[in-house]
Amino acid sequence: MHVFKDRAEAGRELARALLGHRGEDLVVLGLPRGGVPVAFEVAMALEAPLDVIVVRKLGVPFQPELAMGAIAEHGARVIDPRIVRIAGVSERELSAVEAAEREQLAERAATFRAARPAEPLDARTAIVVDDGMATGSTARAACRAARSMGAARVVLAVPVAAADTLRTFSDADEIVCLAAPESFVAVGRYYRDFSATDDTGVVQLLDAASRRPAAEQASPQPIDEDVTITAGGTRLEGHLRLPPRGGVVVFAHGSGSSRHSPRNRAVARVLERAGLGTLLLDLLAPDEELDRSAVFDVSLLAGRLLVATEWLRGVAPDRDVGYFGASTGAAAALWAAAAPGAQISAIVSRGGRPDLAGPRLADVRAPTLLIVGGADQVVLGLNRDAASQLRCQHRLDVIVGATHLFEEPGTLSQVATLASEWFTRYLEHG
Repeated sequence: MHVFKDRAEAGRELARALLGHRGEDLVVLGLPRGGVPVAFEVAMALEAPLDVIVVRKLGVPFQPELAMGAIAEHGARVIDPRIVRIAGVSERELSAVEAAEREQLAERAATFRAARPAEPLDARTAIVVDDGMATGSTARAACRAARSMGAARVVLAVPVAAADTLRTFSDADEIVCLAAPESFVAVGRYYRDFSATDDTGVVQLLDAASRRPAAEQASPQPIDEDVTITAGGTRLEGHLRLPPRGGVVVFAHGSGSSRHSPRNRAVARVLERAGLGTLLLDLLAPDEELDRSAVFDVSLLAGRLLVATEWLRGVAPDRDVGYFGASTGAAAALWAAAAPGAQISAIVSRGGRPDLAGPRLADVRAPTLLIVGGADQVVLGLNRDAASQLRCQHRLDVIVGATHLFEEPGTLSQVATLASEWFTRYLEHG
């Protein structure tokens, strides 16, 4: 079960999944109260204005915690006829509950709008954010309200939602959700800290978002260029793509491969679309690639990878670094990540030989994803043995029908998707 430390952590993880929207004409709309701390982190990461859509749940009269619908600003209204029928709520009772909640909604909106008007939504993308979704009534009302306020596109973003609700939700153009358990009990079960947020806390977050200094600073220019890194007298060639901010993944190529590998370049493009930087690097000079002893010298490869990582930290300080390794490059990535002080945030191995890093596997601390083709039986066995030696958070994913090079239709795309999800989860983008 995916459990978040608190709403702020959930917001940062959600922001990583939404990075593809950065640069659009956005407004991030938090649902008070609990959705606003989540939305604050999303707005900071996307460099978008933060606002709220005030929503009130319509609770069953004799069991107020059970929602039979919801209302939102601009007259938005959602009723769940199944709950109304099962609870035996009359039209008169429903109208009385709605009238009382309309008063509360108006008071709450006045509190949040006292210092600032609502952000205009005309022709913009509205990202509606809550801390979770159970029945979906409040989220539906919020999305409908955003639409009625002129939003050209509505995106619903929640850290966790009931799987059944997610499957039937049709009020958003796009849904981004990090976890959708089939057995959903309550949103609070998916947070270690689910303490209440009050109106004062909401106002403070809106104030902080409106005066953030990052919004006043010019973004650094992206980098897209060939680079040369010297390691022990050997010139290593690479290509660096670096967005203005965000984590960076260093590609450690395997035997018989290089920074020009179409497979690794295809994976790199997917990571870049997710907002990550990439450094595709040749760990061997052209003449060394013909030397089989050098190809399988994992200690040599890992040492060069660490040199390249230090070089990268000089170019892009304070960014999380991940390793993507293929074949012997995966062994080098694990070996390097196990070095004291390496500070690697995540590792993905594609058809890797982690067994070659055997002496160092227990020292790896970075969350590690091992991806192996189901038809690559020998390497699959080696990965299973290696996984049993890892003491860090790790997972072994087997792509059915794939051979060692993932040349079968659709298999490399699966690799790229899995890698993107892993890195965007563990590498900071802010």
